[in-house]
Amino acid sequence: MQTRKKYIFLTFLASWLLLFFFGGDQLRRFAFFSGRKGEARRNWPRWTDRSLLKSFADPEELQSDEDPSLPSPQAQRAARLSVSKSSRCRMETCFDFSRCEEHGFKVFTYPQEKDQPLSESYGKILTSVKRSRYYTPNPEEACLFILSIDTLDRDHLSGQYVQNVDEKIRSSPLWNDGRNHLIFNLYSGTWPNYTEDLGFDIGQAILAKASFYTETFRPGFDISIPLFPKDHPQCGGERGWLYQDSIPPKKKYLLVFKGKRYLTGIGSSTRNALHHIHNGKDIISLTTCKHGKDWQKHKDTRCDKDNVDYEKFDYQELLHNSTFCIVPRGRRLGSFRFLEALKAACIPVLLSDGWELPFSEAIDWGKAAVVGNEKLLLQVPSAARCVHPERVLAFQQQTQFLWDAYFSSVDKIVHTTLEIIKDRLLPHRSRSRFLWNELPGGLLALPDFSTHPEDFPFYYLQHGSSPSEKFTALIRAGSPSGSLSQPILRLIQAISGSQYCAQILVLWSCEKPPPPSGKWPQTTVPLTIIQGRRKLSDRFFPYAAIRTDAVLSLDEHTTLSTSEVDFAFVVWRSFPERIVGFFTRSHFWDAEQRRWGYTSRWTNEISIVLTGAAFYHRYYHSLFTEYLPLGLRELVDSLGACEDILMNVLVAAVTKLPPIKVTQRKQQEATAQQVNARRGVWRPPSHFYQRHDCLNQLVDWFGSMPLVSSQLRLDPVLFKDQVSVLRKKYPRLEKP
Repeated sequence: MQTRKKYIFLTFLASWLLLFFFGGDQLRRFAFFSGRKGEARRNWPRWTDRSLLKSFADPEELQSDEDPSLPSPQAQRAARLSVSKSSRCRMETCFDFSRCEEHGFKVFTYPQEKDQPLSESYGKILTSVKRSRYYTPNPEEACLFILSIDTLDRDHLSGQYVQNVDEKIRSSPLWNDGRNHLIFNLYSGTWPNYTEDLGFDIGQAILAKASFYTETFRPGFDISIPLFPKDHPQCGGERGWLYQDSIPPKKKYLLVFKGKRYLTGIGSSTRNALHHIHNGKDIISLTTCKHGKDWQKHKDTRCDKDNVDYEKFDYQELLHNSTFCIVPRGRRLGSFRFLEALKAACIPVLLSDGWELPFSEAIDWGKAAVVGNEKLLLQVPSAARCVHPERVLAFQQQTQFLWDAYFSSVDKIVHTTLEIIKDRLLPHRSRSRFLWNELPGGLLALPDFSTHPEDFPFYYLQHGSSPSEKFTALIRAGSPSGSLSQPILRLIQAISGSQYCAQILVLWSCEKPPPPSGKWPQTTVPLTIIQGRRKLSDRFFPYAAIRTDAVLSLDEHTTLSTSEVDFAFVVWRSFPERIVGFFTRSHFWDAEQRRWGYTSRWTNEISIVLTGAAFYHRYYHSLFTEYLPLGLRELVDSLGACEDILMNVLVAAVTKLPPIKVTQRKQQEATAQQVNARRGVWRPPSHFYQRHDCLNQLVDWFGSMPLVSSQLRLDPVLFKDQVSVLRKKYPRLEKP
């Protein structure tokens, strides 16, 4: 028994010795033998077979999918977060609301110093601010301040980089650590990391920046803007490429990309992988590495073939003929092709992880773009094929709306930025997301008028409602004699006889006081006299006395019958967003003079309805007075014959629709001209020269010709037919 125990003990001991001798060195490599478990976890993976592997790369390199010359994602994130020292800024903590209480939302731009460098793009931004309705030259009135120092390009390798910005802004008594300041930026950081470092301390300023990372973006405070080229138009802008006959919505190519391929550095991994989805049929993905000074030094085996294929396709042709356009990140998150795709109605497929999309506070990009993932590139083609044609068309239409409403010019980009900030000052009177994302857009839906969509003339059909069943007549009286003429007395009697008239307002624009109440005719509806300022633009002021949706604008010498008024109002209720009236004019392009012309000749086409006898929605009074800058209204008053053209241009710019002409008696036009001739008002040469000049100045300001021509005229059924008078709804239209 003792011998058996001895043999068992010796066998067990020998086994332990053999195990320790042959396997102990490997056992000591495990973390639980070392006693430093935390350190082992931090240094994971610990390559136990390092000595057996051929040293193609260090283990640290194998842990990163990015370019080995770049810092790790954690280091990049830390660098981005370290840039903004005021990362906790909010409107409530870093904005002085009291500056906006007395004078409202006014914007002041710093005066530009002599010999101060200014890029073309930043010059356009400052011009847009001065063209806005919020600009003030007085810093004491200002709620918001904008630097005159060019801060757009903060890449210190750029020739437009401005030195010593910190010293310059801190020397200004208005700076106040950036409080109530707005700073614009398009390019930040430099090679190789392209962090968001601007090279100066922005303090508590609001940052309107392109290529914004969501990690550094301060929601409700900063604003993400699009990257736009230096030749982006100041105002107006080219219209989108989607037309009414663009059917079917799917085009020759499903998915396209044509652009640079970075061989090294940040952004290279995404663009280097785009060739995987190219099939040469309905998916075209072309890249070139032929850019930069040292491209041949870094070129890979694909470069030569890629460069040859790259020249086989025209970029503009691809945009025209593709349903989806890939918008990958470049060195920075944003790129010019984002706006190019919007304009071309090519649905953007965004491959830029972490990008805070432009104006995301207001715009619902889910209706206009496909947000992809850089790491799931190979899933993009199948995802694009799954989009139903109806949704494709809806996406394309939304790209055109967004392009025209917010991105087609520098003016619209800057004004959208200002309107978003203004909405933050009074949240209870700010635009809803619906108003920002539906025609005509947030810039043209003034919250000072209403925050309810059903109050605007554009949304009746969507909400299943209709405008009010009454109208307000607004008669402008400007006779030098200051007395009541027979035409205005007859006009008041005719208007008051309409079953749809709620009230009559007389805008008295004479130097002499209005006649006493006993001199005015007795009417079945309220008659109110409003004292004007003897300016032509006064007729479009949003008077509080106007409570109906419809306004019938009239001149004192206009001659209309009750039947004409009734029929015109019925027509207007079917088209509440348009101007509906009797006297029409048209515009034309004069090829010899290289300018726009204005004519009163009777033609089949009309584009202007004179506001001396026209129905329109009262909201256009608010747009005319509050949306248009003071300079345009002063232009109207100085030229003396321009206010109706400006109103037509404004409505056409908002709706993209022509006015509507309704039935008028044949003698009406002649009567109006005869009366004007007797009064000495009708001066053909000077009158038309002024209107020609007015039209062209308005086109210059809007950046394009907004007026739309039409051949439509609406007449009542049977009104000229030789049938019984009892069958005619408006029997008196043909009677004098």
